[in-house]
Amino acid sequence: MELLIPEIIRSKRDGGELSAKEIRRFIEGVTSGEVTDAQIAAFSMAAFFKDLTMAERTEITRSMRDSGEVLHWNEFQLNGPIVDKHSTGGIGDTVSLMLAPILAACGGFVPMIAGRGLAHTGGTVDKLESIPGYNTQPTVRDFQKVVASTGMAIAGQTADLAPADRRMYATRDVTATVEQYGLITASILSKKLAAGVDHLVMDIKVGNGAFMQDMESARALAHSLCQVGTEAGMPTEALLTNMDQPLAHTAGNALEVMEAISYLKGAVHSERLDEVTRALVGMLLQQSGLASSRDGAHVMLEEALTSGRAAEYFGRSVAAMGGPIDLMEAPHSYLKIASKRPVFAEEQYFGQCVDRIDTRELGMAVVALGGGRTSPNQSIDHAVGCSGFMMPGAQVNSEVPLAWVHARDDRNFDQASSRIKQAYGFNPEHSKQPRHMLLEHLKA
Repeated sequence: MELLIPEIIRSKRDGGELSAKEIRRFIEGVTSGEVTDAQIAAFSMAAFFKDLTMAERTEITRSMRDSGEVLHWNEFQLNGPIVDKHSTGGIGDTVSLMLAPILAACGGFVPMIAGRGLAHTGGTVDKLESIPGYNTQPTVRDFQKVVASTGMAIAGQTADLAPADRRMYATRDVTATVEQYGLITASILSKKLAAGVDHLVMDIKVGNGAFMQDMESARALAHSLCQVGTEAGMPTEALLTNMDQPLAHTAGNALEVMEAISYLKGAVHSERLDEVTRALVGMLLQQSGLASSRDGAHVMLEEALTSGRAAEYFGRSVAAMGGPIDLMEAPHSYLKIASKRPVFAEEQYFGQCVDRIDTRELGMAVVALGGGRTSPNQSIDHAVGCSGFMMPGAQVNSEVPLAWVHARDDRNFDQASSRIKQAYGFNPEHSKQPRHMLLEHLKA
């Protein structure tokens, strides 16, 4: 008997558990175009209110993986595990740009399919496009060749990888169903599985600058990702990390690439960014078998950084993706950054301590400068952003700014400056201790 799309939607709407056959039929219809946008919206809303079991989430993930090309790596004879990481996004989240070359320098291979900025959070693809010549949309074949030859490549999702996810997400984005954890799980993991990843770690941000504002919702998503990823044949672990403050010293596309290069070269680094990066790298090194213990992972990571090999791997990958061959030697020649001006607190707060930061508002300051998008197809200015954020516990005065704003003109500077001032809260007596950066580690 033929499975009818309306009946599949009806079953989910009424709280039934869909069979693997029903899910395959629905996702095949999404891919072929037989399933309409209205039917995708109806299915997503049914899932939103009735939820999806872990078995349904796993089958949707597998079906979306199989909706397009699945990368196979056998012919390249890679002599190491295929590893990757995904973050739910935040402010100053530059981890991918350091994690991938460190892992490559430790013997892993990283085929990272990354995304663009969303709302107040930056996107890795947008950051890389601040590098002249860098091709974020290579062919699948070229992408694989770069991974095989340099140990890593970071690119955007192609039309050939998990096309059902692309179509479903576009519909969910305009029907208020993005927050359905089962569909989030399938969206993230289907692309990783399609890229042929063997081992995955998830960085789930928690706090006022993250999409997950509280630990309960972050745990629920992490549990779903770990269980479904592992069940689908890709061992997955999750780390819940603090996003109540910016992760890096900078927020903005070229600024963050510059900070990542400085980190890899041992020149400058944020302790917060360093702590999260090391934790995620260590998890992957142990999970993939590259390291046999936490101490062993630490030694490998430290050697990759201090020897300069991680920086070398990043430079080689950038060049192979079409970027400058000497980016690491002369980043200022290629990364265009707007001139900066300071933003000070109001005089009435001098002598007080920074008590809290509305981190989302700092992200919106970057958007106000033109460094993020307010509509999907909007172009962005890679040169703008913010840097030198004052952190909780610091005392406010007339000499040290809350932040520096890199703006093209006075109007954009004023808009960003206003948002930054609104983002900071002060206390005349003391400041609350911020949460630790590493909040919780979860496995399937």
